[in-house]
Amino acid sequence: MFPALQHRNFRLLWLGLLVSFTGTFMQTAAILWHVSLLAADDHRALALGLVGLVRVVPVIAFSLISGVAADALDRRWLMLVTQSTMAALALVLAVLTFRGLSSLWPIYLLAACSSAAGAFDLPARQSLTPNLVPPEHLPSAITLNTIMVQVASVAGPALGGVVIATDGVGWVYAFNAASFLFVIVALLMMRMPKTVGSGAGPTVGAGIRGNFTVAAALEGLRFVFRTPLIRSTMLLDFFATFFSSATALLPIFAQDILHVGARGYGWLYAAPAVGAVVASALMIRGVDWIERRGLVLLTSIGIYGAATTVFGLSRAFWLTFGCLAATGAADTVSMVFRNLIRQIETPDRLRGRMVGVNMVFFMGGPQLGELEAGLVANALGPTVAVVTGGIGCLIATAWVAARTPALRAYRRTVVADVVDDVVA
Repeated sequence: MFPALQHRNFRLLWLGLLVSFTGTFMQTAAILWHVSLLAADDHRALALGLVGLVRVVPVIAFSLISGVAADALDRRWLMLVTQSTMAALALVLAVLTFRGLSSLWPIYLLAACSSAAGAFDLPARQSLTPNLVPPEHLPSAITLNTIMVQVASVAGPALGGVVIATDGVGWVYAFNAASFLFVIVALLMMRMPKTVGSGAGPTVGAGIRGNFTVAAALEGLRFVFRTPLIRSTMLLDFFATFFSSATALLPIFAQDILHVGARGYGWLYAAPAVGAVVASALMIRGVDWIERRGLVLLTSIGIYGAATTVFGLSRAFWLTFGCLAATGAADTVSMVFRNLIRQIETPDRLRGRMVGVNMVFFMGGPQLGELEAGLVANALGPTVAVVTGGIGCLIATAWVAARTPALRAYRRTVVADVVDDVVA
């Protein structure tokens, strides 16, 4: 059922990232809760929206550089540097909180620094995956990575809510700092081949593997924007998450609309991941036999927007939980196919740069969307912000579908026949 787990290097990284992502999602939820407690009541929505802004600026600033770095440098050692940096930043945030942090700017600053490190980590991590498994096991690896992220998305915020309610946000930050050690140990334990080929990754300590130049960055940009399938999946990423990113407003819904407190907030924050885990389980087999992949991708994003709209109108905890779970399930289906399409259609030598460009879309969308949601909520209320966002997602999806016939017609292909660049 999980052929990718047969490969030791992938298995080590997958297990380490499972623990690390759990800590990361704990901290992401804790930061929003922390900001909501420190911000003035009349500017709380705006303060929460600014969390998204400080996270997206480093992504935009470093996306091209980080993509080139992932293609030019040893991806495993690049991850060791980024993971160590993010662990140190989480530890600093924990120490400041234990010492009685009362200002918002250190939270914003450390969140921005962590996002900058993550901007270099993501292209290296996603580009490394096809180097750890043979081409025929790539769909399994992508599905497993999705499951890993979604399981962590459930466990992280739920555990975070419990820890916040019992011990305070400082301990959430401390756990996140410790969680990065699991990835660092996994990376050090990996036995990489001495040669590149047959799906192998870069040689240990290989250093520079390619050109670290402006021309290399521009090559990646040209590839992305001249390939309709790649370009359209990135646009869907951006528009869907920009219009339907209501995560930053969940503290307001939990505190002022649903009145469920910190524990209820933790479960609401985890609700999308609950649906995502269910969808991931179905996708284990479905990813191989679903034929009309483009149509399923577009339909799932439409469901995502519709569920967001109902969530904004809901005043019952379980209906809200169900709608959020539906957004997670729909997003998981679209995520698996978006990632699979991009990995299959991108040569290995360009994967880091493709992921670097994609970061602007799939990370910039939700973070800018949180700022947009905060601004609209501050002016018109959280309900209007969420409902209009869901409707905007539906309109954007219809526009991309109409403009990209190749995506609507995209069908299942045999991975081993089209990923020749992985083994070249």
